[in-house]
Amino acid sequence: MIDQQIGALFVQVAYIGASAAFILGLRGLTKPDTARRGMQLAAFGMLLAIIGTLLNHEIVSYEFIIIGLVVGSAIGLPMGLLVPMTAMPQRIAISHMFGALAVTLVGIAEFIYTRDSAGGPGVVKMTAIGFETLFGALTITGSFMAFGKLQGFIPGRPITFPGQKLINAAVFFGAVGLYVTLVLTQSGGSTEAGLIMFAVMTVLALVIGVTLVLPIGGADMPVVVSLLNSYAGLAASATGFAIGNNILIVAGALDGASGFILSILMSKAMNRSFANVLFGAFGGEKAAASAKSAEGLTTRSVTPEDAAMRIGYARNVIIVPGYGMAVAQAQHAVRELAELIEKRGGRVRFAIHPVAGRMPGHMNVLLAEANVPYDHLFDLDEINEEFHACDVALVLGANDVTNPAAKSDPGSPIYGMPILNVQDAEQVIVVKRGMATGFAGIENELFYLDKTSMLFGDAKSVLSQVVTEVKGL
Repeated sequence: MIDQQIGALFVQVAYIGASAAFILGLRGLTKPDTARRGMQLAAFGMLLAIIGTLLNHEIVSYEFIIIGLVVGSAIGLPMGLLVPMTAMPQRIAISHMFGALAVTLVGIAEFIYTRDSAGGPGVVKMTAIGFETLFGALTITGSFMAFGKLQGFIPGRPITFPGQKLINAAVFFGAVGLYVTLVLTQSGGSTEAGLIMFAVMTVLALVIGVTLVLPIGGADMPVVVSLLNSYAGLAASATGFAIGNNILIVAGALDGASGFILSILMSKAMNRSFANVLFGAFGGEKAAASAKSAEGLTTRSVTPEDAAMRIGYARNVIIVPGYGMAVAQAQHAVRELAELIEKRGGRVRFAIHPVAGRMPGHMNVLLAEANVPYDHLFDLDEINEEFHACDVALVLGANDVTNPAAKSDPGSPIYGMPILNVQDAEQVIVVKRGMATGFAGIENELFYLDKTSMLFGDAKSVLSQVVTEVKGL
């Protein structure tokens, strides 16, 4: 008895330590210069949580736990070491799917187990079980759909059909209705009808995940990934209530709250509401109908040699990284170019739009990997007023977040979205593979301005050429 009491005390101490590490780690992630330490603290907290759980006296057998640790490590280690930084959005989406799958399976197992107990699960426990299963199941399929759109085997454009919103609403309210019914009727006992209702609710939740993400365009994927992270956290927190695990409650609540707050901030950064992101089909028919045609407009191309002359002698350069930099894995070439400009007496800053890339903080992560100094990174609000004094603005595939139509064209689907004021720079050089539109599906007016020159080609390749030319100046 004493040993069990000591063991239980140790588990709770480990959980308290893990909770503190999670909170401090999350705080560290709010600033680029402390983000690495924040991740290390969070990882240490997870280690404490795992150790504490393994010492729980209620565990009667370790065979399946060991198998799970081995299989999970065998999957997680290659994902962490081998997946390139450019594929990080997809990796995060699939990680959400695995986490949600675990939560859902626990919910299903807990429901089946409690059905056989005297008196059924009870109102409180059934509420937690139903919530974790409902949110977990929709996060499984929603995360997989986001993964597919980011990976490219599912079209990145919004996929819509007539009556879609009505069908989505019917499925959603059907699942919620079954959930409420289960809470009200299964609290006092177990029936076959209850099992059927639970199974149908789970299937409907899986359908919701698909229908939720299908009509959302690729430009909104950062918000979707963040929101799915929030759903997975809330489901995990509910799991903690269902099985009586304090660390799951704390960790899930932190994950759910932080993901939700981040989603709100990112929606605000695009000047759009949650409802518009989730149901507006950004980049769909409205974009096709209202986008200005580029017919009759011309662009001015520039060679790497010409670009090097302009950049090498510039005193004030602002670099705008975008998805083009991520796809080409050009972050190291960008850092080398920035260092050369600074050695020649110029000043270099990086302008980071909140939704540049395909996940929250995508550009920050890539630039940190290339060892770009944190104090060179500036958010939209910090840098926007500086473009008018900029000699050269170098844009690396950032399409929609630099489009002046967001300010000048009321009919544009991105009208009102805060953008980087690249058009205010004295000269603009845009690095792109071609003239394809961004995920919003509209032409970028910036490309056709007299001050803009297009440097066509793979970002890593052409920037390496520019670096070579600058070295020879």
